[in-house]
Amino acid sequence: MDGCDLRNYILKRDLKAITWRSGANCLVATGVLRDPYTGKTIQFVRGIKTSLAVQIDHVVAVSDAWQKGAQQLTGAQRYAFYNDPLNLLAVDGPTNEAKGDGDAATWLPANKVFRCPYVARQVAVKVKYHLWVTAAEKSAIQSVLASCSGQALPAN
Repeated sequence: MDGCDLRNYILKRDLKAITWRSGANCLVATGVLRDPYTGKTIQFVRGIKTSLAVQIDHVVAVSDAWQKGAQQLTGAQRYAFYNDPLNLLAVDGPTNEAKGDGDAATWLPANKVFRCPYVARQVAVKVKYHLWVTAAEKSAIQSVLASCSGQALPAN
């Protein structure tokens, strides 16, 4: 991860127009996020009162994963899941908090353009870690992906 901690690695990947904290190779000081969940543009500024505007979301929430098979993973597999960039996105903080541990049956991004990539990413993560889906979640996934001709699952 280029020597960056996980949060700064994801910020580096997902933000544009990044500036770095002086004297620190891997601390994002500012940047611009085009939030995939809302479509809003967020000006990220590192600070005690401002950093929470951009949070790192587990696309497949930890609680959801635990309920659907993660408890059967080894410690190393769970660590990989928690820290997998495939399952992490920089997003609008309040929206991430509102999402909570929702799955595709209970929460989808307000930004309809991002629903296909979002659900495809959830499926890719669940396949990678052998997590299951409920009947309601399967139905929601099928409904979203039916409107996405050619939507591929992301690789890593």
